[in-house]
Amino acid sequence: MSAHVVARRQIRGPNPQYRTLLDTMVLTERGARFELLQPDSQKSLLLSVSPCKNNTVRILIDELQPIKARYRVPDVLVGEPQGERMSVERQSKDSVTLSWSSGRHQVRVWHFPFRLEILCEDEVMVTFNSKGKLWFETLQEPPSSLWKETFKEFVDIKANGPSSIGSDLCLHGFSHVYGLPEHADDLQLRDTRDGEPYRLYNLDVFAYDVYSRFGLYGSVPLLVAHKPDRTLGLFWLNASETYVNNHLKNPFTSPRMTKHLQRRGGVIDCVVLLGPGPQQLFSQYAQLTGYQALPPLFALGYHQCRWNYNDEADVKAVDAGFDQHDIPYDVIWLDIEHTDGKRYFTWDPEHFPEPAELQHHLQRKKRKLVVISDPHFKFDPGWLLYNEAREGGHFVRDREGQIYLGSCWPGACSYLDFSNPDTRAWYSGCFSLEEYKGSTPSLFLWNDMNEPSVFGGPEQTMPKDAVHHGGWEHRELHNLYGFYQHMATAEGLIARSGGSERPFVLTRSFFAGSQRYGAVWTGDNVATWEYLEISIPMILSLSITGIAFCGADVGGFFRDPEPELLVRWYQAAALQPFFRSHCAIWSKRREPWLFGEEVTAAIRTVIKQRYCLLPFWYTLFHQAHTSGLPPLRPLWVEFPRDESTFSVDNQYMIGDEYLLFLHLLSVELFLFLSWFNCLGRHAGGALLACPVIKPGVEEIKVLLPGSDEVNQPPGNTFICFDYIPDGGPFSLQGLADGELYLDDGHSFSYRDRKAFCLRRFNMLSGRLPASEDGAFDCDTVIQSLTVLGVKNKPSTVVVHLSGEEHLPDNYSSTFKKQSLQSAVTDEAKTGCDKHSGQTISRQDNNTQYKLKE
Repeated sequence: MSAHVVARRQIRGPNPQYRTLLDTMVLTERGARFELLQPDSQKSLLLSVSPCKNNTVRILIDELQPIKARYRVPDVLVGEPQGERMSVERQSKDSVTLSWSSGRHQVRVWHFPFRLEILCEDEVMVTFNSKGKLWFETLQEPPSSLWKETFKEFVDIKANGPSSIGSDLCLHGFSHVYGLPEHADDLQLRDTRDGEPYRLYNLDVFAYDVYSRFGLYGSVPLLVAHKPDRTLGLFWLNASETYVNNHLKNPFTSPRMTKHLQRRGGVIDCVVLLGPGPQQLFSQYAQLTGYQALPPLFALGYHQCRWNYNDEADVKAVDAGFDQHDIPYDVIWLDIEHTDGKRYFTWDPEHFPEPAELQHHLQRKKRKLVVISDPHFKFDPGWLLYNEAREGGHFVRDREGQIYLGSCWPGACSYLDFSNPDTRAWYSGCFSLEEYKGSTPSLFLWNDMNEPSVFGGPEQTMPKDAVHHGGWEHRELHNLYGFYQHMATAEGLIARSGGSERPFVLTRSFFAGSQRYGAVWTGDNVATWEYLEISIPMILSLSITGIAFCGADVGGFFRDPEPELLVRWYQAAALQPFFRSHCAIWSKRREPWLFGEEVTAAIRTVIKQRYCLLPFWYTLFHQAHTSGLPPLRPLWVEFPRDESTFSVDNQYMIGDEYLLFLHLLSVELFLFLSWFNCLGRHAGGALLACPVIKPGVEEIKVLLPGSDEVNQPPGNTFICFDYIPDGGPFSLQGLADGELYLDDGHSFSYRDRKAFCLRRFNMLSGRLPASEDGAFDCDTVIQSLTVLGVKNKPSTVVVHLSGEEHLPDNYSSTFKKQSLQSAVTDEAKTGCDKHSGQTISRQDNNTQYKLKE
């Protein structure tokens, strides 16, 4: 029976009803426990309810007396959530209500049929098992003839019988739900009664279908529900194949979202995140699964990649081309052809005979090299590394106990068992400079094909009954496979530097918690407009579920983009966290200078503007690393009460709501605008992006939260945060309310020695004070301050420096009376190189400014 059939059987029922044996309740320091009984079969389950100090509630259901332990996901949570003691609020023969802490939240457990309600101030927010769909197939002793399931020509043997689990959860008052990446679909999850459920099962899907609920390369089992006064999250800690059905009831009269979740194994382990707002929910989730790793600064620049650059001369020629055409970039990449016969950790002796010299050549220009490392090892008894892995017991085995043999790029190959801590430690050691011959400290990594991809396997992946460390079957931990390789690779690069340098690792397959180890991209997309369009909700879905460092291949991996599409894709991707151009070996070369000067100029402009904004991106990643707030945010995150934003997924915020960036893209220019009067707010540190995603577009409509859709910007104040990519000075403009984060850009000194600078700026009542945290000694200066929208020339510019109020000789001010619209147009045409308005220049730090008219 297929997994989908099992899922439908669980939903349609009838399902066995469970009773809560209220007299078995035990209160502990971490919550409460109850026994659940299914009267017909006399099967007993154990329910644990644990409220936690960070405003979350964990619900755990397992067999009371299993014949053997069921799989529980390790390593994803950064620590066990700190539980709280509960007390009985009310009790009757039908239910018991428990409260904790201030008593604002309660849990109510009903006797029959079993259901569990989570209440906030006496209002039911979530009901677990609201429809009685709790499903729990208990493990059984092996019979004389094993349980079998067939998929095409493949046979899946279940040693202990079917072990599916599932339940339903009702989210009261909610009609907008998001999350569950990775799917090539809208940001808002759709009602699934008219079609397929959302599937979470990591698979290698080449040129995937758009607007599909089919699972792709990674899985984050986090649902985020939002309404004007509340944001809730549901996190299912389970790494097996999962189906999620989404049923919306009475959206206009009594909104209610019912979720049916089915898993193929493990236990029911559900954490409810109570918000109440988006920011609190992001923090709660980050406390569970970890914060986004702070990337090295170079990783936020532009990356150039294809499958494959031919040889060292080709790499150097492309590198020189960027210099010749005055286009900044930070990283060039090598795909599988750089290796010796698809053996990872090796170099092709003919085409890449001096890899270290190549890396030194790039490093002299402060550029890096990234190479690919997949999880399969070529079956080659003559290869030292293969033999080490085999003798060390580092390969996944089949159900007969033999090393599992699959097929991928090298042909016949075996797959490393990254679930084994010893295997991860061995693999991490392979990245040391001594072991990885030809590598240098400026070499970084790319994990691909790690779903895992198995050519010719069931759904092009590993059989579910393959066996991992500890005797666990692959079915239990399938969605963790790429997560574990990503972990081992990142830890290998950290160990390579003796723990001092931050790693950069890109992975295709991922799970909850992968944000701790690096970046993710959306896989093998296609060079068409619809893939450009779908990349935006895909990246937003990743962002709100913790995977903040994400992006899509610029131009599409497969096929050849027309010049207009290529330019539009660059313009969109420049305003996304991970910015990489990549294409397949069958695609035509697409370096930025190969399409004529007009296209080259447009791409040059957009890449330079990316570098103008690097301090802004870096500051946002500091926020993600410390607070859980993603750099990219759907509009509803920053405007949670504005229902017009709830279904918008072609626009998004970069940063918080106070300063908006209207990205009206043409081939020639960007416009940097803010809308303070329209919103009735002060300026701050955010951008509003609305990329062009259709051909032939010269004008777009943009929804301004808190206002109607507009075609033309109203006259208003303008702000831009400028950075010169060659290491030049910063320039702050306008009404500023935000912060700037700086450190050395590459090490862990910010963490270990507080070697960072966090400077906060606030323009209020004509003043721009700056405060500073951290102990990073840098020579960065504010060279100029431009305030646009000043009606009359100020009579005085007062500078407060070291407690004194004066205007030193090295300060100057200029005034140019100009309309905001004209100033904005000039700014856009010059790409942050020219400023109009009242300008104050300076050459020292720790200063406050005051303008007097």
